[in-house]
Amino acid sequence: MTALKIWDIHGGIHPPEHKDLSNRTPIQPAPLPKRLVLPLTQHLGAPAEPCVTLGEQVLKGQQIAVASGFVSAPLHAPTSGLVSFIGPQPYPHVSGMLANAIVIDSDGEDKWIDLHPQPDYRELERPALLELIRQAGISGLGGAGFPTAVKLSPPPTQTIRTLIINGTECEPYITADDLLMREKAAELVAGIEILAHLIQPQEVLIGIEDNKPEAIAAVRAAIGERPFTLKVFPTKYPSGGEKQLIQILTGEEVPSGGLPADIGMLCQNVGTCVAIHDAVLLGKPLISRITTLTGEALARPMNVEVLIGTPVDELLAFAGLDQRRLNRLIMGGPMMGFSLPSLEVPVVKTTNCLLASTLEELPPPPPALPCIRCGECAEACPVSLLPQQLHFFALGQEHEQLKAHNLFDCIECGACAYVCPSNIPLVQYYRAAKGEIRELEQKQQKAEHSKQRFELRQERLRRAEEQKEAERKARAERAARAKAAQSESGPTATTAETAAPAQKTSLSETQKKLKIEASMAQVALKKAEKQLATHATAELEAQVADLRNAAEAAQRALDAAMQADSAPPATAPGPDDAVAKKAKIEAAMLKAQIRKLEKIEAPDDDQQAELARLRQQLHEAEQALSTAQGAAPAPAAKSADDEALKKAKIEAAMLKAQIRKLEKIEAPDDDQQTELARLRQQLNGAEQARTAEQSAAPAPAAKPPDDEARKKAKIEAAMLKARSGRRAKGEERDADRQAKRASIRRHLHEDDTSLHAV
Repeated sequence: MTALKIWDIHGGIHPPEHKDLSNRTPIQPAPLPKRLVLPLTQHLGAPAEPCVTLGEQVLKGQQIAVASGFVSAPLHAPTSGLVSFIGPQPYPHVSGMLANAIVIDSDGEDKWIDLHPQPDYRELERPALLELIRQAGISGLGGAGFPTAVKLSPPPTQTIRTLIINGTECEPYITADDLLMREKAAELVAGIEILAHLIQPQEVLIGIEDNKPEAIAAVRAAIGERPFTLKVFPTKYPSGGEKQLIQILTGEEVPSGGLPADIGMLCQNVGTCVAIHDAVLLGKPLISRITTLTGEALARPMNVEVLIGTPVDELLAFAGLDQRRLNRLIMGGPMMGFSLPSLEVPVVKTTNCLLASTLEELPPPPPALPCIRCGECAEACPVSLLPQQLHFFALGQEHEQLKAHNLFDCIECGACAYVCPSNIPLVQYYRAAKGEIRELEQKQQKAEHSKQRFELRQERLRRAEEQKEAERKARAERAARAKAAQSESGPTATTAETAAPAQKTSLSETQKKLKIEASMAQVALKKAEKQLATHATAELEAQVADLRNAAEAAQRALDAAMQADSAPPATAPGPDDAVAKKAKIEAAMLKAQIRKLEKIEAPDDDQQAELARLRQQLHEAEQALSTAQGAAPAPAAKSADDEALKKAKIEAAMLKAQIRKLEKIEAPDDDQQTELARLRQQLNGAEQARTAEQSAAPAPAAKPPDDEARKKAKIEAAMLKARSGRRAKGEERDADRQAKRASIRRHLHEDDTSLHAV
């Protein structure tokens, strides 16, 4: 089906075509190379990631690299062989840079993997069919290399109403698409049908320039009765550009900075359509392509079907390259291609032409001259730009002006440089300016991103601080309300209700003090029991026994206080009882301060004066306590003598523990000996007080006092015997130790005598 209505584009040129060098012979199969180099970057977007390992055996068509993102494409093995290297390899770029690649050493068998064709693709869901094309690794074969699956997935807000098939091939020398349309027209039309089924456009347009009569005839015959429109239009460079072809076939223009999908258009190259046919109907991934080998330095210019990754030097040798005549090797056409710095690069998916030119064929450009403002470049620009102004702005690095004059609409076709009488390389200036602008924009984006992150962090910290402040205020308000409620409820309480909490509070303070003493005694007991479990000695056993007795006494005192609190009082406590409790607390606090000062090894004058003052206050407090206790009535459940006896026992046990600690020192100094003497004197006084309390206290019903005294005497005798035995083993050479041992034995004898007396 044909249609005669076509439109024209602004500008354009008619350079010499030189297509007859390579379009006179059929497509030839390229020889199987011994080594294939497959770069991981053969498309626009993120590079593929290897999924094979070094030394792995692969088959033809096996996936060797997976797509690393949405805008990416996988990679497949073009032949069977061994993965011999993964790393930097020469890459087809004007800079001669290296790029990561997978190297496969061919085994010569060219053995395929199991293929899975889908002849009934119309029964597949759209996502499944799209995924099949994605996994085949197909990207645009017209030159840009945009992943096809991405291009076939427009946003939901965009509807593709026109599918355009690009068979223009307007670049001089290149005939790969021409020969493909001649020999694979049926596969081309089948691929177009797959695309039409996938995107459901309203119309399908096929555009071919009129300089390809054999291709036009073959495609027209293959279309037959299908609802595809074939449009033939005059030859003009660069009518093969995507936006230019849309304008020629439909009369619509893509807006500045926009994409064809913005106006409901989708363009695909004829080579891409054949690759889609192979992937869906044959199950073959993209592992080869049609490439034009041309130029006067070749003996046999031709089009070949070459495996991706084939070294360029082997391919040119197959076409009869004359190294002596070779001046420049260009990948692509003479207008938009680039010179290769080396022949040791591989063929990639976007390699549509290798132009081996001689010096006479493509002489070097003459030196650039100043611009004469002739305006030829503006007339030739197919995008209706102002190349002269862009050149001046690029020289001055006026990036804002360049963007205002739509620099990024430039397709870098080279028409302006081709017609420039001053031989100014305008396209090179535009490419450099684009690179600078992109780099600056990336830096600005990074800076803006960092700024946003900093602002978000500051805002987050501010909100956290506000939340903390609100919580603090709420806690303060709750405390104030609770205090106000307590103060309001106080005056309304009755006298009986007021007296009961006072009594409970007094008892709670006593219980708290006894509980602390019991806890301290339990902690000391557990610590001594751990030491006894590690080192079982008689001395430690005696110490554990003392501490256990002290802990039991403290616990009994606490239990008695708890029982007294739970039992209903016979009479309300009088004022003398409160005075006695206050005196006890004051005496305990003074004793604690005195103990703290007595621990100082070398006290100064102020500390000694403070110690004397505290001792005087303690003496007065104890007298006041004795007076208050004498005036206070004896409680019904528990006598004052019993409480004093328990207190004396606890104090004696604590003094004994301190004395044992000092006696363990092998060579005590004067201060330690003085402290030891003082503690022994305090212990003697405590023992006397305890004896006096025991004699004054009534005998308990369950246990006579003789049993308690006998038990205590036995424990002390065992402690002294253990200490005497330990000292006798290791301290025989020291006179001081001998004196101490004699003293211990003397005390032992005295304790034994008292034990027998009891």
